[in-house]
Amino acid sequence: MTNKNEQLAGKVALVTGGSRGIGAAIAKRLAGDGAMVAITYSKGEEAAATLVKAIEAEGGKAIAIRANASDADAVKDAVEKTVKTFGGLDVLVNNAGTCIPEPVAETSLENFDRMFAINVRGLFVATQAALKHLKPGGRIINIGSCVGQNVGFGGMASYAATKGAVKMFTQGLARELGSLGVTVNNVQPGPIDTELNPASGEWAVPQKALVPLGRYGRPEEIAAMVAFVAGPESSFVNGANLTVDGGMTV
Repeated sequence: MTNKNEQLAGKVALVTGGSRGIGAAIAKRLAGDGAMVAITYSKGEEAAATLVKAIEAEGGKAIAIRANASDADAVKDAVEKTVKTFGGLDVLVNNAGTCIPEPVAETSLENFDRMFAINVRGLFVATQAALKHLKPGGRIINIGSCVGQNVGFGGMASYAATKGAVKMFTQGLARELGSLGVTVNNVQPGPIDTELNPASGEWAVPQKALVPLGRYGRPEEIAAMVAFVAGPESSFVNGANLTVDGGMTV
């Protein structure tokens, strides 16, 4: 955490699926900007604990909460534990997600349901639980995907459907919450170098070929966009789909 502008000093943020990859980068960045941060995780307790220690070592405050995004009660409890621990909630980052790339003909109903349970239903549950705590100036930031608006290769139809749902949920909710002073935005990453989608992985070659910059993005580059949307300078950004994909979907 090298950023020390403290634009989120005194704010409380909850990042779902925050123990690794994009979620961990977001948690670190928001903490670096002064927020008290709660992260949820379903697996990888050690990774979550390591992240909390890293944030605390930089002078920040953080907690990790085990909560599978497909378990509605666990998600609701995570929101309440965040509020109880830090005294409120100002920023919800719906980052928890999964992708099972398969052609439609080979996709099991179990895999289809799993993606929707985590990517869409889990986001809905977390959002609904957070609404009673968010005050004017609050932020809901959904992590969608560039394939939610433009699918450049096969095997992504079901996943793209979940992220298309996130896109439209964002726009609809922005209409509902605008009068309350709460903004809702959707950050849409392209290919990002993470454990789940490594830049050296089998899916990397076709993805890089579609990116004009010729590379994968870094988790910190998504975190930077999230930090902007979470901060005071984005107060008139609402209902936006902010694509960070190196030009993949131009």
